[in-house]
Amino acid sequence: MSKEDMVKEAVEEAKAKAAEAEKNEADQKEPEEKADAAEDETAQTEADSMDEDSAGNDAGENESEADEDSEEESSKTEKKKFFSKKNKKDKKDEKIEELTDRLTRQMAEFDNFRKRTEKEKSQMYEIGAKDIIEKILPVVDNFERGLASMSEEERTTPFAEGMEKIYKQFMTTLEGIGVKPIEAVGQEFNPDFHNAVMHVEDEEFGENIIAEEFQKGYMYRDSVVRHSMVKVAN
Repeated sequence: MSKEDMVKEAVEEAKAKAAEAEKNEADQKEPEEKADAAEDETAQTEADSMDEDSAGNDAGENESEADEDSEEESSKTEKKKFFSKKNKKDKKDEKIEELTDRLTRQMAEFDNFRKRTEKEKSQMYEIGAKDIIEKILPVVDNFERGLASMSEEERTTPFAEGMEKIYKQFMTTLEGIGVKPIEAVGQEFNPDFHNAVMHVEDEEFGENIIAEEFQKGYMYRDSVVRHSMVKVAN
């Protein structure tokens, strides 16, 4: 179910609850309105009796005053009903706004939870991938040592050619998942990527330049899996 459907369903439910509350309130107020009407009728009867007992000249005046009182009472009753309906409408709208706001907050909390969970899953996946890659790298080192120790004649044998193809396929697969070697020889020493195990004075290299690499370093995406072991000049 989409967010819009959930909000629509919550609003419809709030409207139904507000209508039911309005009906109950009307049922409760009906006896009170009947009692007020009875009191108004009694008061009107008393006023009519007083009008009949009054003198001839005062009869018209009293009748006019009674009419004014009746109109004023009627106006008050209408105003009372009007404001009562207005208050009921405001109460219903307030309930709808409350439920809508609550649903909006819940959806926002759920969205934050989903994003946080996805981020944690991504971090866990990256940690697991780095651990596997770190265990595979010694196999890559052995491939490179074995191929480097072969003579030119041995490299032409079918066995050596097959091993070299396997090595290239292996490296292509690692590169496809985001593993790449760290550049070292000829680069400026950077402790974030390189591990200096030896220093040498050599005029052919500039200050703090890597002269030799003893072991390749690798990165997985944007993080270092293994630092390069290097010899730094000067």
